[in-house]
Amino acid sequence: TRLSNRLRVARAERDLSQDQLARAAAVSRQTISSIETGQYCPSTLLAFRLARVLSVRVDELFWLEGDA
Repeated sequence: TRLSNRLRVARAERDLSQDQLARAAAVSRQTISSIETGQYCPSTLLAFRLARVLSVRVDELFWLEGDA
């Protein structure tokens, strides 16, 4: 099972750079990049923070793929 995301798409839809999103969510730009590429799985708190900044639900940003 793998955590997938549409963070890059949601960020682009709002015309935000990785740096702008990172500052709004109080993380580094590298963290945003790592989440977008699937290298890093965000904590629940960070997932909710990103969803809030992007004005979407958490399940619109992140979902499980693969075997349950």
